[in-house]
Amino acid sequence: MARPRRHDPGRRERIVDAALRVAGRAGLAGLSHRTVAAEADVPLGSTTYHFASLDELLVAALRKADDTFGRALRESPGIADPASDLAAVLARLMGEWLGGERRGVELEYELCLAALRRPALRPVAAEWAEDVSRVLAARTDPATARGVVALMDGICLQVLLTDGRYDEGYARELLARVLEPGRGAGGERALSAGGRGALPRPAAGRQPRRAL
Repeated sequence: MARPRRHDPGRRERIVDAALRVAGRAGLAGLSHRTVAAEADVPLGSTTYHFASLDELLVAALRKADDTFGRALRESPGIADPASDLAAVLARLMGEWLGGERRGVELEYELCLAALRRPALRPVAAEWAEDVSRVLAARTDPATARGVVALMDGICLQVLLTDGRYDEGYARELLARVLEPGRGAGGERALSAGGRGALPRPAAGRQPRRAL
């Protein structure tokens, strides 16, 4: 007589968390139903029960990883406050995100870039940009909000791919140029005075890493 299935409502979430840990440790190449099942300490059949394909598991993992910065954005009182300096708020949030668990940030971008070869991931990758743009559109117009999201992505990728040091003042100035058209003249002097170029500088004594 077959034993009844044990009620385990949190198992799906544990599998997703395990997938993120495996990918963070071994990269996407090390991700499989078997490695995730071992990490989550569940039978192999559990992973295939909840996620019929590896793409389905990656979609769930990317959706969870994507929510880290999005949640910080939604919960920040400075985003909705019309009196706040939006460029400064965004630059600070980016710094906090990049200054946290670095491998988690790298993994989020690694999962997003995997969408280049895995079409199933593309809608989820687009969701992040759409969600953040929707939050920012409360303070600016939709087109500008999308431009700000593209700029934030570019700054973060430059920092990650060059192993550079995040410069909050530089990020704030660039964001302000997009959010406040006509700021260019003063901003140009500010950037020149600090000796900053278009790319973040690698930290002293460290060589740039190869791309993810």
